Amino acid sequence: MFFLSIGLLLSSCSNDNSDTNNTSDDSQNENIYIPPPGTTFEWRLDDLPADYTTAAEVIDIDAFSASSTLVAHLQNEGKKVIAYLSVGSVENFRPDAGDFPEITIGNIYEGFEDENWLDIREINLLAPIIRERLDMIQEKGFDGVEPDNINGYQNDTGFNLTEADALAYSRFLIAEAHERGLSIGQKNAEELVPELVDEYDWFLAEDAYIDNFYQQLSPYISANKAVFLVEYTDRVSATEFQLQVCPEATARGYSAVLKDRDLTSVTVYCE
Repeated sequence: MFFLSIGLLLSSCSNDNSDTNNTSDDSQNENIYIPPPGTTFEWRLDDLPADYTTAAEVIDIDAFSASSTLVAHLQNEGKKVIAYLSVGSVENFRPDAGDFPEITIGNIYEGFEDENWLDIREINLLAPIIRERLDMIQEKGFDGVEPDNINGYQNDTGFNLTEADALAYSRFLIAEAHERGLSIGQKNAEELVPELVDEYDWFLAEDAYIDNFYQQLSPYISANKAVFLVEYTDRVSATEFQLQVCPEATARGYSAVLKDRDLTSVTVYCE
């Protein structure tokens, strides 16, 4: 959804993905940004002025609405800039929404009437659109990309998606991002951490403390990659965040932040 949530492609997907095969391994490309544990993080999906800045070292903003001017300004301030991009759903307000083949569009994303799940098994059909989006992100000068909604297998998508499908799609995304020099993080789908920790460059978790899956994210810290732990004000109060979430996050090396669901200026960091 709009504010929610390297290696080789799998050689066998549910479709013939010969068009997407990329056997180059860019995981060790020294130009790919890999934030270390403890890196501070901000996430804003509201409209930001071109001269906006933040105290955080990494900021995640919308791929479509952000201008190259804003990206350059943030980088001049010493920030790394990540592009939010839904790769597992189609949002009908995006300029390229009409490019998605009907066969790839599934059920409405529950709670978001302007968004539908995608059949991520159809990599050949999705690849041209995703590549154009990543080209846009690269051209705007972003340092990386946050690929949202890879976890369709956990939801009522209208398709029989599996963890194996998410792995195949993730590896396609990782290869394409790295080919463009873009850092890319795993978003939720915590069951896939053992398979993907060596391939994604960092992890972004929503509700991991309140839903009690934060323990599963430690392999990223062991790999010297940041875990950005985001809890939300509709489920955790600022007091609970400081007294409960922060001690656990700090002990594990996670970078914790408390945000509102609309991902606006409401931001609470551990004291």
